[in-house]
Amino acid sequence: MRLVIQRVLESKLKINSEVFSSIGAGLLVLAGFEETDTEEDLVWASQKLMALRIFSDNEGKMNLSVVDIKGELLIVSQFTLHALTKKGNRPSYIRAAKPDIAIPLYNRFIEKCKALLPQKIKTGVFGADMQISLINDGPVTIIIDTKNKE
Repeated sequence: MRLVIQRVLESKLKINSEVFSSIGAGLLVLAGFEETDTEEDLVWASQKLMALRIFSDNEGKMNLSVVDIKGELLIVSQFTLHALTKKGNRPSYIRAAKPDIAIPLYNRFIEKCKALLPQKIKTGVFGADMQISLINDGPVTIIIDTKNKE
């Protein structure tokens, strides 16, 4: 499971030119799943995501989590996070989970996040053509991969 996390002042997700989801201050989370992802990966990633101290405190130090600031999350599925680009110029997505596996993983990840930050989670639509706009705060962008827990 791979997450690209962006600290945002706001973010909007449109489907068919209509706003489907929007958040204020918080995190835009792009989530990609592999077929080998487990329940343990979902738990670890959701807990790590909520505990990341990447928001500034009163002294300007990144010392607060999204939970601490009562921020929001916009979680969007993105299989392209597992692109393999070693050979040639056309990315391969063979490591990305197929929809029959990825959709339940995505939904369970959202549930895990909602348990930690109720009422503050917005999503996209799995497999939809989505347009995302954001005002990146910082910018701060963090990548988490459950197969490489550094």
